[in-house]
Amino acid sequence: MITPERWEMGRGEAGAERERPDFRSPGHAAEARIEEPQVLLGRMASRLESVLIGKRETITQAMAALLAGGHVLLEDAPGVGKTMLARAFARVIGGRFARIQFTADMMPADITGGMIWDGEKNEFVYRPGPIMANLVLADEINRTPPRTQSALLEAMEERCVTVEGETRRLPEPFLLIATQNPLAYEGTYPLPEAQLDRFLMRLEIGYPAPSDEVRMLEEAGASRQTRPEELRPVVTTGEWRQMQREAGRVYVHPSLCEYIVRVAGATRQASELSLGASPRASRDWLRAAQARAYMEGRAYVLPHDLLDTAMPVLCHRIAARPGADRTMALQRILKETPLPEGDRPGGGRR
Repeated sequence: MITPERWEMGRGEAGAERERPDFRSPGHAAEARIEEPQVLLGRMASRLESVLIGKRETITQAMAALLAGGHVLLEDAPGVGKTMLARAFARVIGGRFARIQFTADMMPADITGGMIWDGEKNEFVYRPGPIMANLVLADEINRTPPRTQSALLEAMEERCVTVEGETRRLPEPFLLIATQNPLAYEGTYPLPEAQLDRFLMRLEIGYPAPSDEVRMLEEAGASRQTRPEELRPVVTTGEWRQMQREAGRVYVHPSLCEYIVRVAGATRQASELSLGASPRASRDWLRAAQARAYMEGRAYVLPHDLLDTAMPVLCHRIAARPGADRTMALQRILKETPLPEGDRPGGGRR
């Protein structure tokens, strides 16, 4: 039996022991933190929830995706807080924030920037686009045609943009939060599969519970509602980069990597699906599980970290055949694929 202690120690078949990363020291970082990372992350979540009341799990998942160095797609009906959550993230992380309001007539240069004539220098110079920011809000991304949406592909994966044959690096960290309305809404375009695959997580906010909606109305009626622009940064961009590096060092037992591959392989062979999970999806699933473990203060991944992140990481990357449902297909695959011993749904950790 593989116990949590074995996940932590990372003993392989040869019995070699892996050194546990020390999250309490700054390591290679330029400056030491005054507080533990998990304290800072908890404070960030609390401040975000003061804006988006009652949505702690959505906030936690979004934080894990960004901590893993990925991007987030928020898809839901208008008015549930998608844009507000993105703006709040920009405030608590710090750094430069830019918002791109996507419209039907937007051009790729409106995102990446372009060359303009400088009369003083008597030459063309590069004018940075809004993509040159630490956290970018791509608002209503599916209201612009696919040609303009594709302008984000290089930025999302390579962290750079190419304009007039010259490649320019984006600032670090670079985080993209995109919002979109359901495709049934008028004036929307489907995102290309290649772009969907570059979002580490797709999340839905959903309507608030009645008690949370009452609290929201009470605070709004008394002018006590917290607005995103009122939030103060919890970390600097340097601290956030440091936490991203530390999350990437969280240990993953080989049997968990094998489990990820089995699930991904099952999606590629499922009769209900026409498109299975890509290798990028497998990588992103592992990174999301590392981030969830790091947020809980663990230096090792447990199987439940994978289960907690499976649906938001994988579901938007697969496609169902006519008459089938991709969510139900993925749920079936997760249920039928045996977990490594040590942690099972409903059974607690062994």
